[in-house]
Amino acid sequence: MKQRTNRIKIALVEQNKTGKWLSETLDMNPATISRWCSNKTQPSLETLAKIASVLNMDVRDLLVSTKKRKIRK
Repeated sequence: MKQRTNRIKIALVEQNKTGKWLSETLDMNPATISRWCSNKTQPSLETLAKIASVLNMDVRDLLVSTKKRKIRK
């Protein structure tokens, strides 16, 4: 099973935006956006920062943490 790496698709849904909108905004191929949204490939960190910018969010919110969080009592 492939590990999720990014939350681009979730962010688009939360903002009522589409992959087509993102591809047009970034002037990129829609197939590339689709591969990112399905986690088949990953954008570069530079591109991820651009995505965060156009979605008006922190780039960290587009990433899935690789560390387990400690629960404070």
